[in-house]
Order: sequence, then structure tokens, then C-alpha cells
Amino acid sequence: MGLDRDRVSKQIDFLEQLDRLKLVLRQNLVMDESRRENSAEHSWHMATMAMVLFEYAPQSMDLLKVLKMLLLHDVVEIEAGDTFCFDVEANKDKEERERMAADKIFGLLPPDLNGEFRDVWNEFEEGDTPEALFANSLDRFQVLLQNINTRGGTWRIHNIEKSRVVQRMLPIKTGVPLLWPVVLDYLEEACANGLLRDDEGITVDHSKGTP
Repeated sequence: MGLDRDRVSKQIDFLEQLDRLKLVLRQNLVMDESRRENSAEHSWHMATMAMVLFEYAPQSMDLLKVLKMLLLHDVVEIEAGDTFCFDVEANKDKEERERMAADKIFGLLPPDLNGEFRDVWNEFEEGDTPEALFANSLDRFQVLLQNINTRGGTWRIHNIEKSRVVQRMLPIKTGVPLLWPVVLDYLEEACANGLLRDDEGITVDHSKGTP
């Protein structure tokens, strides 16, 4: 069978667009604090984390699907930009902006790949399957490690309270429960070291990861 030039042209168009993800700056700093991370680096880092931490997945799941989710989940930021998780106003229309971006970016692909990649992206966004829960947990855990290694990072810069970070980390409690005690230890250490504001009256569940 000969080369389908229309198909490969669409595939190349998509791949060329992906290069723009390297230009999307996130709020988080790289761990040496020299600059902000870009979204392509974030996706690569999480895909690698999935391979390293897969032994802690709470049940049998499809690692290849997890990797696809992590490599594709932020592709929409090429059009929609990165939305800081603690920016309440910017998050009001985030879902709509990213849905429209998904239509445009994945729409560059041939129909079969468009459907496959869009389904993977939708599954990550909905967060209901074991793979999506695991992938979303790593999305949170990666940022936790960055903030710990950058003297509080965006927590310190934006004066974020511990209660908001705990809420943001909660998917890990279900998605990778074995790592939940690690999360709690990191947050307590961050508060003790003045990297995270310990707002009064917060109740943290220390149940060692039981959902």
C-alpha cells in the first residue's frame, strides 16, 4: 500500500503544532529555580513519573493509556494557555476554553487519530477510570515536588494556604493511596519550614491514604 499523502500531511501538521507547547509557560518553577517550566517539559516529566511510580498504582491498569493521557493532557494549552490552579477567576471559563482548543488541535489529525486522542483527553479530564485517577494524581504530585524543591515555589509567591493545597492534592488519596502519607509529610514539613501558610482550623486526614 502506498503512502497516503493527505493522511501524513495531517499528521505532520499536528506534530508541527505540538512544538508550540514548548512555548507555553506554567506558573511552576523548574527545581533549580532558574526559570518557569513549560508545558511540554511538564508532560514529559509526568510520563516518566508514571513509569517510575507505576508500582504504587492501586490496581491493575493500562500503563500505555496512562502515558498517552500524560503526553496529551496539556496539548490544549497550545491554544487555551496554562491556567493556574489557584486562579479562581481564570478557572471559570477554563473548561470551555480547553474544549474549544481540543476541537481545534486534535481536529488537525486524520479522523481515526482525532477520535482516539480526543477520547484519551476526555478520559483524563473526566477522571473516573483507574488510569485517569492515576494520571491526575501524578499531575498533582509533580507540582508538589516542584514546590517543595523551590522553597515553596508558587505557594510562597502567591501566599497559598495549606487548606487549598490539601484540597488540590486530594485526587492522590484515591488515585495513588500509598503516596498519600508522603503528601501529608511533605505538607507538614513545608508548613514547619515556612514554605506554606498553615491556615488556622484546618483538619487534615491522616488516615494513610484510605479513600
